[in-house]
Amino acid sequence: MLVVGHRLMGSSLLHTGNIAQGRAHYDQSIAFYDPIEHRPLATRFGHDNRVAALAFRSLAHWVLGYPEAANADIQQTLNYAREIGQAATLMVALTCTCWTHIPCGNYGVATRQIEEAVALADEKAAPFWKALGMMNQGWLFALNSKSAHAVHMLTSGIIAYRSTGATLLLPLYLSHLAKAHAELGQFDDAWRSIGEAMTEIETTKERWQEAEVHRVAGEIALMSPGAGTAEAEAYFERALGIAREQQAKSWELRATMSVARLRRDQGKPQQARDLLAPVYGWFTEGFDTLDLKQAKALLEELTS
Repeated sequence: MLVVGHRLMGSSLLHTGNIAQGRAHYDQSIAFYDPIEHRPLATRFGHDNRVAALAFRSLAHWVLGYPEAANADIQQTLNYAREIGQAATLMVALTCTCWTHIPCGNYGVATRQIEEAVALADEKAAPFWKALGMMNQGWLFALNSKSAHAVHMLTSGIIAYRSTGATLLLPLYLSHLAKAHAELGQFDDAWRSIGEAMTEIETTKERWQEAEVHRVAGEIALMSPGAGTAEAEAYFERALGIAREQQAKSWELRATMSVARLRRDQGKPQQARDLLAPVYGWFTEGFDTLDLKQAKALLEELTS
């Protein structure tokens, strides 16, 4: 009961924005896990508890600003899932670790895992996991500037996902759908999608990605005709406030980069650097991951 209970507490706390507390419960669940005693529970609960705890702890580690710890959890998750050899557990591992691979910039690895997960979901007639795979693929399309493909895949995946009765993670995917619409100049659809994301957050209280949703709204405001920098700044400041409250250093870094770029474009490079330098300086690991490389490049640009 402790193995299962701590994992469920971890997930409840993580997704409602109590990320550090959630990670502590995942730690407990993993510590209590005994392979001989607890591996058979996978047939009762649908998947192995240790694999699920490791997969979600990897996400918690990344959000809290520890990319190397996140990647270490990913490797354990996948290795243990393949050792178990249960299809449902493997779908958990392949799908859920993409939520860390993708923000770290491991796009090639994520693509291969998505393809394997979708093929397995088709083989096992698992519409929930197939829908998640579709949304992950759409997320990757959005990040790789394939906006039309992103809109199609995310829209299809969200419809399929909602048909299963699921709501978890919708704010994340809706925000990327919104950004893809904006990049295509479809601003009414962009604002509708970002509005849906914010409504989902208020309805379900799933707040772990709330800072990023507001940051994306700020980016859309900068792109939209008629919207000004004041509106964008308000969204960015909201994103920063939420990230700091949640100790979500990776979201804080992203929001700070958005503000720094805005200050740079306003001809205020020193102010931009003063904002970004201390946030970047907080990090002690993961300097080969995407956000930290972008932050370093931006700091170097602001110094030159």
